[in-house]
Parts: sequence; C-alpha cells; structure tokens
Amino acid sequence: MRVSTRGEYGVRAMFDLSLHYGKGPIPLKSIAERQLVSSHYLEQLMAALRDGGLVKSKRGAHGGYELAHPPGEICIGDIIRILEGPITPLDCLEVDGGSGPYCGEPQLCVLRNFWKALQASMEQVLDNTTLEMLKQEAVKQKADGTK
Repeated sequence: MRVSTRGEYGVRAMFDLSLHYGKGPIPLKSIAERQLVSSHYLEQLMAALRDGGLVKSKRGAHGGYELAHPPGEICIGDIIRILEGPITPLDCLEVDGGSGPYCGEPQLCVLRNFWKALQASMEQVLDNTTLEMLKQEAVKQKADGTK
C-alpha cells in the first residue's frame, strides 16, 4: 500500500488541527499555509473528513475546521480509511474475503497468509497511532531540539 498525497495531506491537516485542539475553528487557509498544501485540494479532503465524522466545520468570518473528537480518540487508520479506502496491500484482501473479481481461488493461494499478516501489521500501526501520540512526539522533539 502506498499512501497517496490525499492520505498524506489529510494526516498532515488533521495533525495541524490536533495542535490547535480546543482553540475553536481553524481557517482552512491557515492550515493550508502551514502544511504547504493547496487550499482548494485541502478543501476537498476536509469535506471527506467532515462527512466521515472526524472534523466539524463552521462557516463565516470566524469559521474553519476543528476536530470532532479529542486527538487521543482519532487514529491515523481512521483518516487513511476515509481518504484512501481499505488498508490492503493487495486487492484480493478486500472486504469481500477474496472471493471477488481479484482472486479466483483464495484457498489455493500460498502467499495469502503472508499478505494477510502484512495487512494486519499495517492496520495495527495505523490503528494504534493517535493524533495525540503524534502531538506528544512533536512536543518532545521541539523540547529536545530535534526534528
């Protein structure tokens, strides 16, 4: 699985919002400027994240976006699934159990267990890493003077 710019920029925007959690709506333009992302592209990503229930939006002069849940309750896997779809290294591991058009006979595939283990490892890392954890790591790095 290769994370596209959609997933990367979405995680960056959500991380940015986690740094400003509790400070009210953050204007899209300021997120885009800090994260070096096109406002137009970021707007599309934020709409998907809003529809997925991870962010709230507010219109108007003091509008913008904010996390819909505390940073400790949002894992990177949630963001990636909303923006990228299922976390699978191969199409044959899709939710259909491998019986769909991608895999003729999954029970005969000797590599299937390997691919499933890889998928489980990716899901574990993504689902066990929260925005709060990344936020704390950023604070630690800043205090240590490292990047």
